[in-house]
Amino acid sequence: MAKLPFLLQQRVLLRKTRHSAHKLGNHWTRHESSQSIPESADGPLKGIRVLDFGRILAGPFCSQILADYGADVIKVEQPHQGDETRSWHAKGEASAWKPGTGPISFYFASVNRNKRSLTLDLKNPEALDVVRNLAKNTDVVIENFVPGGADKLGVGYAALSKINPGLIYASISGYGSSGPYAKRAGYDAIAAAEGGLMHITGHPDGGPVRPGLGMTDMSTGLYTHGAILAALYHREKTGRGQHISASLFETQISLLINIGANWLNMGVDGKRYGAAHPSIVPYNTWRCQDGVWLAVAANNDRQFHTLCRLIDRLDLPEDPRFTNNAQRVEHRPLMDDIFDSVFASKSSEEWLKVMDGSGLAHGPVNSIQKAFEHPQAQARDMVQPVEWDAVASGEWKGIGPAVKFSETKATIRERPPRLGEHTESVLAEAGYSDEDVDELRRSGAI
Repeated sequence: MAKLPFLLQQRVLLRKTRHSAHKLGNHWTRHESSQSIPESADGPLKGIRVLDFGRILAGPFCSQILADYGADVIKVEQPHQGDETRSWHAKGEASAWKPGTGPISFYFASVNRNKRSLTLDLKNPEALDVVRNLAKNTDVVIENFVPGGADKLGVGYAALSKINPGLIYASISGYGSSGPYAKRAGYDAIAAAEGGLMHITGHPDGGPVRPGLGMTDMSTGLYTHGAILAALYHREKTGRGQHISASLFETQISLLINIGANWLNMGVDGKRYGAAHPSIVPYNTWRCQDGVWLAVAANNDRQFHTLCRLIDRLDLPEDPRFTNNAQRVEHRPLMDDIFDSVFASKSSEEWLKVMDGSGLAHGPVNSIQKAFEHPQAQARDMVQPVEWDAVASGEWKGIGPAVKFSETKATIRERPPRLGEHTESVLAEAGYSDEDVDELRRSGAI
């Protein structure tokens, strides 16, 4: 058994010790289920089981990445209501769903594919017994309760790691598990504000702007998924699990990168530059004759010479104000004025033909429609349709996994789950008989 991965060793032992289910006081024991644990695709995380208490965006985005990579993710949701995003309909969205299929939304669907939905009322003692039983056979737990909330419910790291010492337990919060703001509620926009992102987002003559996506939430999910994989690797070597703490605020502070370094080392505050780059000129978007905006970047002096040749302005590299990037940064307003005039002289299609094959980074500012119609998006399978009878059209289109593996493909195997859709099957796998499930339902635990 020494060569088996840690959790597989545990599962072998569990299979040897399972017996018929019966109720002893408030504790449920396990019995051998007739249903086997579902097989995932041959993703790199095949065989990893995740118990996901996450809601909204950061936690579900994290667990969806793990699910795309082959993990079996069991999403624990509140009965009747579920994840709040199930009710977050965009304007006019209700007609896109067949009647009686809710609660469901495209927002929820976008970050909950490849998961199974289990409903549990965590304030019910019998539901907590279910969690404890599931924890015995789980690799990873993800939660985003306010710090201390999971402990109060009885599903915190201290409680579950006693049941399973190899458990990787990831907590996501607004501000982290310690410090004066630890107990505060945290949301993407607030973290973007307090963590400095809004201060540097927007146009110089305008106010702060929230990015069009929940970048801090999703970045926290990305950080956390990487930390989970690192902890799993550590467990393979040592057999020990651990507690991971991530927060929106810490994520946003870490994402300040070069802007933060300028403040820490030179006392230079960040500014709003619109679509421009604070340290590179020219690096911006320009409006073309046909009204389309074109993004163009010249990251070094060689690329600047190339760009000037393409726009027929070889006088610019000879101007002492523009000879190198440092000078161009100092004279940014003048440089921008010149390029405003240059790019307004032709259509975007004309400029794209001029720059094609030049080696310069360039491209139009696309609408969402054009982004998905982009030939590269199609070539890289970034739109993947899935049959789903809950959708009025009969088909749901998911955004494909961003990272491709040569040997262990990330896949969209299953559509997003209906609320509580897999409650019975998950409990059966955990050793609960039909009678047990009925009793849990009568008690309000599920």
